[in-house]
Amino acid sequence: MKSSTQKSTGGTVLAIATPIAILATLGVNTLSNTNPPGGVNVGELANTLLRDVRVLPANYAFIIWGVIYVGLIAYGIYQIRPAQTGDTAIVQADALLIVACLAQIAWIYLFTFRQFWASVLAMLIILGSLILAYLRLGIGRGRVGRDRRWNAHIPFSIYLAWISVATIVNIASALFANNWSGGLAPDLWALLLLIIGTAIALVVFFQRRDIAFLLVFIWAYGAIALRQAAFPLVQLGAIGGAVLLAGLVLWSLWQPKRQFE
Repeated sequence: MKSSTQKSTGGTVLAIATPIAILATLGVNTLSNTNPPGGVNVGELANTLLRDVRVLPANYAFIIWGVIYVGLIAYGIYQIRPAQTGDTAIVQADALLIVACLAQIAWIYLFTFRQFWASVLAMLIILGSLILAYLRLGIGRGRVGRDRRWNAHIPFSIYLAWISVATIVNIASALFANNWSGGLAPDLWALLLLIIGTAIALVVFFQRRDIAFLLVFIWAYGAIALRQAAFPLVQLGAIGGAVLLAGLVLWSLWQPKRQFE
């Protein structure tokens, strides 16, 4: 009985802490654009110091953060309902999301202070936390109600997909800032990273049939193709990846008897 009460109390605490963490991250992210801690915000760094990173997407791609935060706020409201505070998967996802939020706040400071390799470490913590939350929620592993799908599964799918892309860009930026090429031309490095990203999306699709995840990659690759139009090999890789993933999305939607996440 005591153990059950402790679990319930822990779930309630996490349910309250989760929206606080989400709003804190949103607040820090917003303030970092108007009053960047390092003097230059993330977008300005991308368009100046890191402008020649070949996997950097066009600026418009980053409006996806609006979608991500809307989804996270929806999740914050969903998970705080009494019916969810005792759900083990939700409780575990809450704890992991809080870790991701704290790591994202740290990432903003590290990146704007040009501590690029340290920012990669923070990004990997975000990525790892979201992967674990994705697995705990069982996204793509069975039918769920519309409420859970739209307020829990889809927000995590979109967030994880974008962080997967962001991790690739973050690593490429750190390598670029440290003038490390590994003996490969920048275009070849970019193509290799795009292939890795496409492979990740393919694994998720064939394992989870997660359309939301693929749509984020299509969005990102389209923006990369647009920004890197002066580099045919990179543009071709981005367009090829986007077309392949779009084809899989259309194919999956064509299947009438299966419910996809």
